Amino acid sequence: MELESVGDLALHIILTKLGPENVCRAACVNKKLRLSASEDTVWSRFCLQELDLSAPLGPQGDPLPSFKAAYQKWREAFCMYPWPLVRRVKRCWDRLQGWLSMNFPEAAATLRKGASEADIQELESVLRVKLPLPTRILYRFHDGQEFADSDFTKSTLGGSLGIIGGYCFYDHLVNVNLLPLSQVILETNHIIRHLGFSSRSNYIVVAASCTSGEKLFFLNCRHGQLHVGTRNLPTDGEMMPCVPNALISSVHDRNADLQQDAMLLWLEEHGRRLQSGMIKLREEGGVRSICQFPEEPALCSTAITNGVRTREAKDDKDSKAETCASVEIIRASAVFVPEHSDLQDESNRYLFSYSIRMSLIPEGCMANGMPYNYCQLHLRHWIIRDNDVIVSNVNGEAVIGKFPLLHSGGKEFVYQSCTNLQSSRGSIEGAFTFVPGRLADPKGGPFSVQVAQFPVQLPDYVF
Repeated sequence: MELESVGDLALHIILTKLGPENVCRAACVNKKLRLSASEDTVWSRFCLQELDLSAPLGPQGDPLPSFKAAYQKWREAFCMYPWPLVRRVKRCWDRLQGWLSMNFPEAAATLRKGASEADIQELESVLRVKLPLPTRILYRFHDGQEFADSDFTKSTLGGSLGIIGGYCFYDHLVNVNLLPLSQVILETNHIIRHLGFSSRSNYIVVAASCTSGEKLFFLNCRHGQLHVGTRNLPTDGEMMPCVPNALISSVHDRNADLQQDAMLLWLEEHGRRLQSGMIKLREEGGVRSICQFPEEPALCSTAITNGVRTREAKDDKDSKAETCASVEIIRASAVFVPEHSDLQDESNRYLFSYSIRMSLIPEGCMANGMPYNYCQLHLRHWIIRDNDVIVSNVNGEAVIGKFPLLHSGGKEFVYQSCTNLQSSRGSIEGAFTFVPGRLADPKGGPFSVQVAQFPVQLPDYVF
């Protein structure tokens, strides 16, 4: 069959299956192929398939006259990098930015435009490092976060708009944000000198908490691992990895089949947790922030006993909710707190924080056959195990010194506490005792909400 006899629709289908590079080659064959290869419908398909672009936009979001021009602009802007890695980094940022724009627009607004190659080269020259390829491309899309003064006035404890988020317990509050390159230079120079690291240590500070609890993340530019400082960071520079070492691959090799450093893996995992609903926004005192305590099954369960609902979060992928009685489903969770962990302390090496949320369902609770729309916590029983050894067995009144009064359909009572473990794996279980009505005026006998055993363990990804 002569090429001239091939219909336009058939030719269009053939070209879209060839891919961009082969379409450009086909355009050199003759005039008919050149005209077909120039059709914007062909390039709109390539932009959608490779870049998830539904409009002809450049790398900085600038509108362009055609999809062909947009595709060409993207390839030119990232011509020095492996194209599959560029597409992967874009998917990572699209997932994060999409979730933020829909759920947390005030945090999305803090993301800076992408850094230039000159900006990256300046950092490498000043700090005498070579950024891993995935991290370079991550910064080309967004140069960290930038805050206005007003972002720090909503809370006396500091900013709440970090896109990594954090947790709080007692007077310790953490909210982690990504640093722009200019701040990476300043913080790295300051901290490296303070810690006594060599100027050629290859560590740079890429993320930090600007709240009451200091937490610092360091990228090792040579090996591509991301580390977080422990309690001993100020005294001896102690850090621990945030991503499994086995996943890091070819961080400087442009010709490798797979390039992934810890920074990319860390942000991809964070995006998956946000999109799946494993972690969500929490609001306290009118201030919203991303909370690292998980809230979705199978990492968070709901227990209903006589109307009381308790929810606990756990940061353990292998944990499963357990049914303790026909009407109770108890789940639990703990987040690892590296900045308060001491890897040199053999008796209290790891610190974990756990979060518990309590509410009274709209139907209220029953006492003596009568419904009541409020009840009050009286007692707690908590058993903490380090591996299989009981290290704490507490019976007492209240939680963190409070006797919360729960109203039907009312606001959840949330509290966090913490525990130290010698090993990286343990468990917690127990029960809460409530009375219908108030402690000063009970409307019936007490009832107990059992909390099934839940694991507390060192996670694969540390945030």
